[in-house]
Parts: sequence; C-alpha cells; structure tokens
Amino acid sequence: MFFKWLKHYMPRSLYGRAALILVLPVVLLQLVVSFGLITRHFEGVTEQMTQAVTREVFLVLEGLDAVETVPEALPIILDTLEMSIDYVDQLETQDTRVWYDFSAFIISREFKRYLPGVTAVQLAEKGRVNLFMQRPEGNLVVRFDRRRVSASNSHQLFVNMVFFGALLTFVAYLYLRNQLRPIKRLAAAAEAFGRGQNVPYSPGGAVEVRAAGSAFLDMRARIERQIEQRTLLLSGVSHDLRTPLTRFKLGVSLLEDEDREPLEKDIEEMQLMLDAFLSFARGVYEDENDLVDAVAFVQAIVDDFKRTDAPVAIHDIQGSGQVSVRPATARRAIENLIGNAVRYANCAEVSVQITDRYLRVRVEDDGPGIPAEFHDEALKPFARLEPGRNQNKGMGVGLGLSIAADVARAHGGILRLGQSERLGGLRADLILGRTESHRA
Repeated sequence: MFFKWLKHYMPRSLYGRAALILVLPVVLLQLVVSFGLITRHFEGVTEQMTQAVTREVFLVLEGLDAVETVPEALPIILDTLEMSIDYVDQLETQDTRVWYDFSAFIISREFKRYLPGVTAVQLAEKGRVNLFMQRPEGNLVVRFDRRRVSASNSHQLFVNMVFFGALLTFVAYLYLRNQLRPIKRLAAAAEAFGRGQNVPYSPGGAVEVRAAGSAFLDMRARIERQIEQRTLLLSGVSHDLRTPLTRFKLGVSLLEDEDREPLEKDIEEMQLMLDAFLSFARGVYEDENDLVDAVAFVQAIVDDFKRTDAPVAIHDIQGSGQVSVRPATARRAIENLIGNAVRYANCAEVSVQITDRYLRVRVEDDGPGIPAEFHDEALKPFARLEPGRNQNKGMGVGLGLSIAADVARAHGGILRLGQSERLGGLRADLILGRTESHRA
C-alpha cells in the first residue's frame, strides 16, 4: 500500500526518474556523512577545546585566589591566556546564542559541567564568549575569544560537500541526458510512425538502445511493406471487379423495368462496397499535414451535406484557430460520422470545440443510437450492428466508424461514442490532438 501511495508522487518522464535515481543517493549520502561528521568529529572537537579552556579558567581563578600573595601573577596569566575579568553587580542567568550556532549547546553544557558557579554562557556577541560566574569574592564575567572553544572553519566542509556534490550531479546529468537522448529519439520516431509520419531515424546510444532501434526499423519496414501489399491487392481486386460490374450494368439496362430495378440496386450496392473497401485499403495516411481553419473546415463539410438536402446543421462552436490535420482523411472521418447520423436519424447536429490541446468535432443525432455494450464492437472494421441501427434507412459495409477511429488515432486523438443528452440518439466525438507548434 505504501508503494502504491508513493507511486502517485513519482516523476512520470524518463528524465525525471533517471534524475531521481541519480540525485537521491547523492543527497542521502551527504546527509548521512554530514550527520556522522557533526556528531562524531565536530562535537568531539568542540568538547576537547571547551575542556581545554575550562582548565585555563581554573588557572585564572587560582590567580584570583593568589592575588594577595603574588599580585603580579594575575595580569601575567590574563595576558598569556588572552582573557579579561570584570566584576558585575548582577549576574546573567540566561544563555544566549545565534540561531545557527549549534555548537553553542555543547559549549554551554561543558562549561556548566566542569566549572562550578557558572550561571550563564553568552555566545551572541560576535567572536566573543562571556562566561558569568558566581564566586565568594563577587560576581564576575570572564571574556575570551570564541575561536578558542570551537573550530572556526567548520562550515568549509559543508560548503565543499554542497559545491562538489552539485558540480558532480550536473556533470552526471549531462552524461545522463546524452544517454537518454537516443531513447527519446526512438520514442518520437515510434510515436510519429503511429500517426502515419515516417520521420528519419538512425539507431544510436548504448548497445541495448541500438538493438531496440534496429528492431523498430525492421518492424517499420515490414509494416510499410504489408500496408503497401494490402493496398495493391485490394486496389487490384476492386479494379478487376469494376469491369464485370460495368458489363452487368449494360446487360441489365436492356431488361424490362420490373426485372431491371432490383438488379440495378444490387449492382449499386456492390459498387459502393468496392469503393468502401478501396477507401479502407488506402488507409488514413495518403495525404500530408496542413494548417486549416477548423471552423471553416467543418462548416464546408456541413454545407456540402446541406446541398444534398441532408438534415444536418451546426449547433455550437467554441474557440477558433488553425489546426494541423490531414485534410483529406479528416474530411473523410467527419463525412462518415455525419453520413451515419443522417442515414439512421431524422436530423443531425455538429458542434466544434477548439482548445490548446485538441480539436473536438461532435456529431449528434436523434436516431436509435448504439447500446453502450456495443460501442467497442462498432469501431471494429466490417462491424454491422443491425439490432441497434435501422438498416432499412441505408446500407453500409461497417467501415465508417472504423475509418473515423483510425483517423483520430493518426492525429493523436480518439473517437468516443455515447448517447446524446439533447437529441437522445448517438453522440460521436472525433477528437484530434494538436501539436505544440500548431496551436493558435
């Protein structure tokens, strides 16, 4: 459970995770070393220096006791130890220190442990120690240099650790970026190929990354050959079948009207099926990306349907701007959605929404719709859902939604099916992704 909770806060990108793997051990190592050094080295050094000064203060106090017999001894001792003594009327009882002076706790503890009569150790004065003591002869304060009780350059070790740690981390990051760059190039090439773009790519980087890159190139070449062979095969079959269909039309035209009309309807259905197969065989990658005005692009498609007296209209437009799409394939996908709507319903409405991340074309109708459990099945090629659609209102081969879904995937988007809340029929959302360079 802990790892599942922690997983939500981990970086998603490869750079972020690699940086975390690199930086986290370095930071933890520095913290462990710093803690060990403070507790073992600095604390021990401060204790030893404080105890040495404690002995010197004892020597000064003995000089005070001997001042009556040897008056000249105390000044000599104070000059030698670089200390000063002043008598005060009131003793301080509160220790003082600077907020970042952690060694002050050790100094105060050691003085109060080994020197009787110490009431306060004040370390707030820069570079000085004021030691307040209660003596039989009076209250006094002993002053001396702070450097005598703690190391003066203790911070240099931390500065060196932080500086060189940051420097080495930066160098490691540069090296890591060079190692991850071939992986990002491979991911970009694979993503582009999934959208129908054949970007130049050559394997590079470590041996494992080169092997993955070579495998990707082989896979891409095999898929391209397979697509080309499938297109040639279906195109050839469709072309070969057109000739006998033309002969059928000529032969049927000589028949009586009563016998001719059913046969002509069958021939027309066969012709439409061949055209649909050929359109599906060409795929969604037959044209290149181009910048188009999204609103004008959809409006033109709707206007073409209106010229055929189709019951379709623009319902809502949100946003504006140019988007990068494959015009021919995007138009085919929108036409398929509108065509399905007007075929199986009495009216259809189209809405357009443009954001920084995507273009959404929504087609809604008032027809019977498609049950939710058949949505995935409807997106498969050659899927025919007669129970959910009125087949008497039109005929099809089950490729319209499949082609629209392929077009959406080729543009980095998705085709979603649902129920229209306003009209009660099918709601189809064709979502096309927008790249950073083509956001308007």
